[in-house]
Amino acid sequence: MIRIAAVGDVHVDQDVVGRFRPALNELPDCADVLLLAGDLTRHGTEAEARCVAEEFGGLGVPVVTVLGNHDHQHDRVPQVVEVLQEAGIRVLEGEGIVLEVAGGRLGVAGVKGFGGGFAGRCASDFGEPEMKSFVRTTNESAEALGVALRGLDCDLLVALTHYSPVPDTLAGEPLEIYPFLGSYQLGQAIDSAPTALALHGHAHAGSERGTTPGGVRVRNVAHPVIKQAYSIFHLGDHLDAGEVSRISHSGIQQPWS
Repeated sequence: MIRIAAVGDVHVDQDVVGRFRPALNELPDCADVLLLAGDLTRHGTEAEARCVAEEFGGLGVPVVTVLGNHDHQHDRVPQVVEVLQEAGIRVLEGEGIVLEVAGGRLGVAGVKGFGGGFAGRCASDFGEPEMKSFVRTTNESAEALGVALRGLDCDLLVALTHYSPVPDTLAGEPLEIYPFLGSYQLGQAIDSAPTALALHGHAHAGSERGTTPGGVRVRNVAHPVIKQAYSIFHLGDHLDAGEVSRISHSGIQQPWS
């Protein structure tokens, strides 16, 4: 069994430092890894990144993250990444990592992702250069995720994104903004590999549970949705194939149907 703690959209600045830490200090007892689904900061500044490093660094478990749209706001992504990685927080963008944990080898592939919409209601690579560029960004991000997922040699495989790969977990958001919250191409990438679980954030008013067309469980772990410091997902051979259980940081188990 591999235990994955996850949260996204923590939007840390100086006023947030210390808010998550009491629950985070419990992680070595209940999780093998912490995955962060982007929007770590409010505006993507180095000062905010240092606050993230203070809050989420040195936890006693590996911490792996992707960035979100907020983390790009000030166009300081290389500097933000440097601050995070100096604190031991691994940042993925079109890359994968295999972690040796007590339950086996956990593979995590991550990209921020991008918008575009979902089957039947999506942007197309046609018309103005601006639209072509928008869709090209979506396609390139999804392709990078698929390549990263398929390239990992591991026992269990997890996809980590900021944007959603399915519309299911956007339920509660206005339909008009679905194209800016995720894209079906991410779902296709996830289905191109034997992915056990897909985690994302970004949709603050969305829903927790979804499934890709290929049957992969998708979970929206945005902090405004899960309303706790993190959720814990148990993956492993004690569960039925494809089953995922979720546990709050207080230890109350809530099996997914």
